[in-house]
Amino acid sequence: MTDYHINIFFSEEDGGYIADIPDLPHCSAFGKSPEEALAEVLTAKTAWLEAAKAEGKPIPEPSFKPVIYQSSKVPV
Repeated sequence: MTDYHINIFFSEEDGGYIADIPDLPHCSAFGKSPEEALAEVLTAKTAWLEAAKAEGKPIPEPSFKPVIYQSSKVPV
């Protein structure tokens, strides 16, 4: 199994970085730096997966791939 894709981007509105995991609905986090946002979203991912397991909810397989990785000529 591959791991989940994580997006990290700067939000002018929030004045910091947002990290999200597209395959896990509503799994996102904020940080003042990209590194902080990444660390926070990894914590959120763990909590998301633990809550889903505890509630017996399905856990989606990683499937999100940005367009850049969808070409067979670009290694993943």
